[in-house]
Amino acid sequence: MSKVIRIGTRDSELALWQAKTVQKQLLEHGYESVLVPVKSLGDLQLDKPLHELGITGVFTKTLDIAMLKGEIDIAVHSMKDVPTVLPKGIVQAAVLKRGNYMDILAFKDNEEFLGQKEGIIATGSLRRKAQWLNRYPTHTVVDLRGNVQTRAEKLENNESWNGAIFAAAGMERVGLEFENTIGLTWMVPAPAQGAVVIVALEDDDFCKSACAELNDKETDICTGVEREFLNTLEGGCTAPIGALANIKDNNISLKGVLLSVDGKKKIEVEFTSKLGKHENLAQACAERIFSRGGKLLMSEIAGLDKIPNVFSTKKLTPEQNELFGSNIKPSSEDFLQISLNRIPRLKLKKAIDNVIITSQNAVEAIIASISPDELKFKNIYCVGRKTKRLVEKRIGKVTHTENSAQKLANYLVEFMEGTEATYFCSNIRLDELPSILSENNIDLNEIEAYETKQSPIKVEDTVKGILFFSPSTVESFLQKNNNTAVVAYCIGETTATEAKKHFSDVKIAKMPTLESVIDLVNTDYK
Repeated sequence: MSKVIRIGTRDSELALWQAKTVQKQLLEHGYESVLVPVKSLGDLQLDKPLHELGITGVFTKTLDIAMLKGEIDIAVHSMKDVPTVLPKGIVQAAVLKRGNYMDILAFKDNEEFLGQKEGIIATGSLRRKAQWLNRYPTHTVVDLRGNVQTRAEKLENNESWNGAIFAAAGMERVGLEFENTIGLTWMVPAPAQGAVVIVALEDDDFCKSACAELNDKETDICTGVEREFLNTLEGGCTAPIGALANIKDNNISLKGVLLSVDGKKKIEVEFTSKLGKHENLAQACAERIFSRGGKLLMSEIAGLDKIPNVFSTKKLTPEQNELFGSNIKPSSEDFLQISLNRIPRLKLKKAIDNVIITSQNAVEAIIASISPDELKFKNIYCVGRKTKRLVEKRIGKVTHTENSAQKLANYLVEFMEGTEATYFCSNIRLDELPSILSENNIDLNEIEAYETKQSPIKVEDTVKGILFFSPSTVESFLQKNNNTAVVAYCIGETTATEAKKHFSDVKIAKMPTLESVIDLVNTDYK
């Protein structure tokens, strides 16, 4: 027993609780171990593509790769997050005794909304959403993501929500308590909810043997039946599926449910078999659901997988679409149409000491109106790195750049030579820069270099996140869309300021680039 087992885990509080529980139980059986938190997928490389290894789990992928690379010996997961088919070379080593499998509703104030037509419930689970809408069809279910603590904070801070749904086991394991809760005994849990599983390399006999001593046989049997039911129904697409198996008096029963995403259709079955003769129990339940319209329902749900869940208000290229994670289905359209104006040559040929350019469109309008060799710009100030690169490539050296119009205005007030500047702008522009300069006695000559027209379309209700790249795209979106319960992913502070007037959940990219906005979405959907 000289080998120290390296336990791979995500670094969330819940994941660490699970890993430490495994570590404690291993020690009780005489095995030493060490925790190895694994953070990012970005620097992990394999000789084979992920799809060839069958790695599909959003929450398990990073640890699977770390194990296959020999960086960890075992990995600990919430079993409900683990794909029903494990990657090649990885096997289930043990299942700990199951915790509370129930779903819990944490609510504010009182329970009166349960008997009322209007109600807003938050959950990121398709299964919970469908079952809630099946029981309360007039209620609204909004999206809620993040770890347990983050979701709890969002519930606390959102005044319009009546409540949110959590897994009881997760709450108990991180010591989270709400003042008001209800156990949703009528809601069928996710297959293997409340169970913790350990996986190991198929050829690592030492670790498999050590972990086998932690295995709870009854939990192993029940979760195995539930996951087999899920695997039989799933067919490769995500669907609202619940399953719960119980052992009593030498019998094992399995309740399974399949719903439409909107909760309007529900097929529920329950079968019982003698323990030890239950090898066909999961298959029998799945077949009964199929025979009662489940196949048609699954095909409808599979079609929904093609429906976008995020939308960009700027048309994306195929290469940009490829930057999104596999669980994200983006769609896009230009919500603004740009037309360049012909700028009089006389305005451009004269010497200008201070030129302000805040967009690439202004650059294009200038060089479309005159040869760059004829320009006599002394100091060029601009917003954004991409705009700067284009200016220096097509016009000349940039004196100074900032990542927002407000920051540039503040810089000009302090450092600009003279008290006059020429601003190449759009017919639609923010007042920040002109206002700041005016307040500080700087004369601004505005030249309308291009025209911006709003070109909004109606975005599908399945979309949970909108990518915004300017305040004008926010305004354009709102012309035909009133769904402000979505997440607003913004390219910068200025855009976010406008979005916060209408959206309760606004997030800002680390850098003012389209790629950084996509990174923000990918991080949110992990």
